[in-house]
Amino acid sequence: MNPQLAKARTLGLLDKHLSGASMDYRKVIALFFPILIDQAFIVGLNLVNTSMISSSGVAAISAVSMIDSINVFLINVFVAVATGGTVVVAQYKGSGNDAMVSRAAAGAVASVSALALGIGLLLAMFHAPVLSVLFGSASPDVISNAKVYLIGSSTSYLGIGIVQAVSGAMRGIGKSRVSLALSLIMNLLYVLLNVVFVQMLHMGVFGMAIAINIARYAGALCAIYYVLRMDVALHLRLKELFYVPLSMFKKIMTIGLPFAAEQMFFNGGKMLTQVFIVGLGTNAIATNAIGGTIALVYQIPAGAMSLAIVTVVGQCIGGRNIEDARKFIRSFLWIASFSFVLMTAILMPLFHPLAGIFHPPAEIVDDIFWLTLMNAVAQIPLWAVSFILPAGLRAAGDARFTSVTSMLSMWLFRVVLGYVLGIVFGLGVIGVWLAMNCEWGVRGAIFLWRFRGEKWYRHQLV
Repeated sequence: MNPQLAKARTLGLLDKHLSGASMDYRKVIALFFPILIDQAFIVGLNLVNTSMISSSGVAAISAVSMIDSINVFLINVFVAVATGGTVVVAQYKGSGNDAMVSRAAAGAVASVSALALGIGLLLAMFHAPVLSVLFGSASPDVISNAKVYLIGSSTSYLGIGIVQAVSGAMRGIGKSRVSLALSLIMNLLYVLLNVVFVQMLHMGVFGMAIAINIARYAGALCAIYYVLRMDVALHLRLKELFYVPLSMFKKIMTIGLPFAAEQMFFNGGKMLTQVFIVGLGTNAIATNAIGGTIALVYQIPAGAMSLAIVTVVGQCIGGRNIEDARKFIRSFLWIASFSFVLMTAILMPLFHPLAGIFHPPAEIVDDIFWLTLMNAVAQIPLWAVSFILPAGLRAAGDARFTSVTSMLSMWLFRVVLGYVLGIVFGLGVIGVWLAMNCEWGVRGAIFLWRFRGEKWYRHQLV
């Protein structure tokens, strides 16, 4: 085919599916690619970190996996509030109200920072009962490593909270390159410090805890410096980061609070399934951890789309352009599903080299393979409607419905079915994951039904 003709057809497709009155495909791509690079680095560095800690033994990787389930549970609470800030910022940006964009950004940073600090302090104070209730049946060496990593992680929450709040605000106004830069600074520093503390000094989980604190607070300092000294769009002042007007706080929490509740219940359900897996032994914990890390690689492009769509739909709704919002959501769903086809075709043949990074015991390699294959197939039709679609609905202000649906589907399907398949029927980790895939289908079907109606965009947020 003639190269010029191929280029013209490609641009025509982009213009047809990723352009509208609110923004064109150039702005969408400019927003998406920095987020894609960010997600690729985060997942890639997670692979490196998991590989490094796996050299300290199965007990160490099991402990880190267990505590990371708590970290995901709690960090996602204040990330949810940061998402509320992203939606409000994006809608004000779409409406053309630049003064309120700045106030929304400041309110998001102040709210998330206070919440992250409070959660971190509470977890550090009550680490012993948390470990006892959730992971009391784990072996003593796993519990010992888990204690160190839990306390170390909780003290870093303020740092990651500030970075997430600033990154969310920047994505809301379309400056995803800033969030990329902050993420690269924080995560590259984390890997380098892990090389020093874990690989060179052999400090194990304790070294990992030191590294995560230094990296996250370095990222937080860079984030604050950027919004106060370098940014030319928001014009924030230091005192604005310590005060949130009640009216702005309510707007942010209109999205953030239901999403935070959803994250608590949703990730609480995931933690409960983790408890099922803990009871199956250390090898089962390691299988679940390695399988989950590999699954994240498959989700890199789609995960980036789930973040980008918040800004895209938020700005469409801010300008009251419903047809654009519908068009972009549909396009993102199809592109994300195609991305899973592409990632599966690329990565499944590379399974053994990829799994080998984690030095798994030979007896669990087959289980990891079947988890990966089952999940890769299920993600193609189910992941986008289960995660990208609710992100788009939430960006339109439909936070309560998406949150209630996610909470109910998690507990009525994933948790209950996971216990039945994994424990009662004896399918183990594979049964728990099969229940997860089924829950994606149920939740996605409900969100598709909501999207076809009109109620999802009739929320007046700004």
